[in-house]
Amino acid sequence: MQLHRRLISAALACSALFALPALADSPIKVEDPYVRLVPTGTPNTGAFMVIKNSGNVDRKVLKAESPVSKVVELHNHINDNGVMRMRPVADIEVKAKGEAVLQPGSLHVMLIGLKQDLKEGDVVPITLKLDDGSSTKIEAPVRKIQVPAAKPEDMGQHNHGAMKH
Repeated sequence: MQLHRRLISAALACSALFALPALADSPIKVEDPYVRLVPTGTPNTGAFMVIKNSGNVDRKVLKAESPVSKVVELHNHINDNGVMRMRPVADIEVKAKGEAVLQPGSLHVMLIGLKQDLKEGDVVPITLKLDDGSSTKIEAPVRKIQVPAAKPEDMGQHNHGAMKH
Protein backbone atom coordinates (compact mmCIF):
# COMPACT_ATOMS: atom_id res chain seq x y z
CA MET A 1 0.00 0.00 0.00
CA GLN A 2 2.85 2.41 0.87
CA LEU A 3 4.58 1.61 -2.43
CA HIS A 4 1.33 2.30 -4.29
CA ARG A 5 1.00 5.74 -2.65
CA ARG A 6 4.63 6.57 -3.42
CA LEU A 7 4.16 5.63 -7.07
CA ILE A 8 1.05 7.80 -7.34
CA SER A 9 2.85 10.71 -5.64
CA ALA A 10 5.84 10.34 -7.96
CA ALA A 11 3.57 10.19 -11.03
CA LEU A 12 1.74 13.35 -9.95
CA ALA A 13 5.02 15.17 -9.32
CA CYS A 14 6.34 14.20 -12.76
CA SER A 15 3.14 15.25 -14.50
CA ALA A 16 3.34 18.64 -12.78
CA LEU A 17 6.88 19.09 -14.08
CA PHE A 18 5.74 18.36 -17.64
CA ALA A 19 2.87 20.85 -17.30
CA LEU A 20 5.15 23.74 -16.25
CA PRO A 21 6.84 24.20 -19.66
CA ALA A 22 3.41 24.34 -21.32
CA LEU A 23 2.38 27.13 -18.98
CA ALA A 24 5.65 28.98 -19.50
CA ASP A 25 5.18 28.83 -23.30
CA SER A 26 1.75 30.45 -23.32
CA PRO A 27 1.49 32.77 -26.32
CA ILE A 28 -0.38 35.35 -24.20
CA LYS A 29 1.82 37.74 -22.23
CA VAL A 30 0.84 40.87 -20.34
CA GLU A 31 3.11 43.90 -20.18
CA ASP A 32 2.98 47.02 -18.00
CA PRO A 33 -0.20 46.24 -16.04
CA TYR A 34 -1.40 48.89 -13.61
CA VAL A 35 -4.50 50.04 -11.77
CA ARG A 36 -5.48 53.70 -11.66
CA LEU A 37 -5.18 55.30 -8.21
CA VAL A 38 -8.51 56.89 -7.29
CA PRO A 39 -9.42 59.12 -4.32
CA THR A 40 -10.35 57.46 -1.03
CA GLY A 41 -13.96 56.27 -1.05
CA THR A 42 -14.23 56.09 -4.85
CA PRO A 43 -16.09 52.85 -5.62
CA ASN A 44 -14.60 52.04 -9.04
CA THR A 45 -11.33 52.16 -10.94
CA GLY A 46 -9.76 50.81 -14.11
CA ALA A 47 -6.90 48.45 -14.90
CA PHE A 48 -4.72 48.94 -17.96
CA MET A 49 -2.09 46.85 -19.72
CA VAL A 50 -0.79 45.59 -23.05
CA ILE A 51 -1.85 42.03 -23.87
CA LYS A 52 0.46 40.42 -26.45
CA ASN A 53 -0.26 37.29 -28.46
CA SER A 54 2.82 35.61 -29.94
CA GLY A 55 0.71 32.66 -31.15
CA ASN A 56 -0.69 31.90 -34.59
CA VAL A 57 -4.33 31.96 -33.48
CA ASP A 58 -6.46 34.99 -32.56
CA ARG A 59 -7.47 34.93 -28.89
CA LYS A 60 -10.19 36.69 -26.93
CA VAL A 61 -10.21 37.75 -23.30
CA LEU A 62 -13.71 36.72 -22.24
CA LYS A 63 -13.65 37.98 -18.67
CA ALA A 64 -11.47 39.16 -15.84
CA GLU A 65 -11.56 38.47 -12.12
CA SER A 66 -10.07 40.20 -9.09
CA PRO A 67 -10.64 39.80 -5.36
CA VAL A 68 -10.45 43.58 -4.76
CA SER A 69 -13.86 44.37 -6.29
CA LYS A 70 -17.38 42.98 -6.26
CA VAL A 71 -17.65 43.03 -10.06
CA VAL A 72 -15.07 43.02 -12.85
CA GLU A 73 -16.05 43.93 -16.41
CA LEU A 74 -14.31 44.47 -19.72
CA HIS A 75 -15.04 47.99 -20.97
CA ASN A 76 -14.44 50.38 -23.84
CA HIS A 77 -15.09 54.08 -24.38
CA ILE A 78 -17.26 54.98 -27.36
CA ASN A 79 -18.10 58.29 -28.95
CA ASP A 80 -21.89 58.68 -28.72
CA ASN A 81 -22.77 61.79 -30.75
CA GLY A 82 -19.76 63.68 -29.46
CA VAL A 83 -20.02 62.41 -25.88
CA MET A 84 -17.52 59.80 -24.68
CA ARG A 85 -19.30 56.99 -22.85
CA MET A 86 -18.02 53.87 -21.15
CA ARG A 87 -19.66 50.61 -22.19
CA PRO A 88 -19.12 46.95 -21.26
CA VAL A 89 -17.84 44.74 -24.08
CA ALA A 90 -18.31 40.98 -24.47
CA ASP A 91 -14.61 40.34 -25.06
CA ILE A 92 -11.28 41.88 -26.01
CA GLU A 93 -9.71 40.41 -29.13
CA VAL A 94 -5.96 39.86 -29.28
CA LYS A 95 -4.97 39.11 -32.87
CA ALA A 96 -2.38 36.43 -33.65
CA LYS A 97 1.10 37.99 -33.56
CA GLY A 98 -0.60 41.17 -32.32
CA GLU A 99 -1.56 43.01 -29.18
CA ALA A 100 -4.47 44.68 -27.45
CA VAL A 101 -3.64 47.95 -25.73
CA LEU A 102 -5.80 48.65 -22.69
CA GLN A 103 -5.41 52.34 -21.82
CA PRO A 104 -7.37 55.24 -20.35
CA GLY A 105 -10.08 56.44 -22.75
CA SER A 106 -10.12 53.09 -24.56
CA LEU A 107 -10.33 49.39 -23.72
CA HIS A 108 -9.79 48.57 -20.04
CA VAL A 109 -10.71 46.27 -17.17
CA MET A 110 -13.26 47.95 -14.90
CA LEU A 111 -13.08 47.13 -11.18
CA ILE A 112 -16.55 47.93 -9.81
CA GLY A 113 -17.46 48.06 -6.13
CA LEU A 114 -14.00 48.16 -4.61
CA LYS A 115 -13.93 46.21 -1.36
CA GLN A 116 -11.17 48.43 0.07
CA ASP A 117 -9.43 51.70 -0.66
CA LEU A 118 -6.40 51.19 -2.86
CA LYS A 119 -3.17 53.04 -2.12
CA GLU A 120 -0.35 53.91 -4.48
CA GLY A 121 2.01 50.92 -4.61
CA ASP A 122 -0.62 48.34 -3.65
CA VAL A 123 -0.63 45.32 -5.94
CA VAL A 124 -3.93 44.11 -7.39
CA PRO A 125 -4.19 40.49 -8.56
CA ILE A 126 -6.18 40.12 -11.79
CA THR A 127 -6.92 36.94 -13.72
CA LEU A 128 -7.75 37.14 -17.42
CA LYS A 129 -9.89 34.24 -18.74
CA LEU A 130 -9.33 33.41 -22.41
CA ASP A 131 -11.50 31.78 -25.06
CA ASP A 132 -9.29 28.67 -25.18
CA GLY A 133 -10.02 27.95 -21.50
CA SER A 134 -6.67 29.20 -20.26
CA SER A 135 -6.08 31.91 -17.69
CA THR A 136 -3.38 34.53 -17.30
CA LYS A 137 -2.69 35.82 -13.81
CA ILE A 138 -1.14 39.23 -13.39
CA GLU A 139 -0.24 41.56 -10.55
CA ALA A 140 -1.01 45.19 -11.33
CA PRO A 141 0.50 47.90 -9.13
CA VAL A 142 -1.71 50.85 -8.21
CA ARG A 143 -0.31 54.09 -9.57
CA LYS A 144 -1.25 57.68 -10.30
CA ILE A 145 -2.06 58.49 -13.88
CA GLN A 146 -0.78 61.87 -14.90
CA VAL A 147 -3.04 63.69 -17.32
CA PRO A 148 -0.72 65.33 -19.84
CA ALA A 149 -0.87 69.11 -19.95
CA ALA A 150 -1.64 70.77 -23.26
CA LYS A 151 1.51 71.57 -25.21
CA PRO A 152 2.01 75.27 -26.07
CA GLU A 153 1.85 74.46 -29.79
CA ASP A 154 -1.58 72.86 -29.24
CA MET A 155 -2.93 76.00 -27.60
CA GLY A 156 -3.05 77.76 -30.97
CA GLN A 157 -5.64 75.23 -32.14
CA HIS A 158 -8.24 76.44 -29.64
CA ASN A 159 -10.83 78.99 -30.70
CA HIS A 160 -10.37 81.92 -28.37
CA GLY A 161 -13.14 83.94 -30.00
CA ALA A 162 -12.72 87.66 -29.49
CA MET A 163 -9.89 87.18 -27.00
CA LYS A 164 -6.90 89.43 -27.79
CA HIS A 165 -3.44 87.88 -27.70
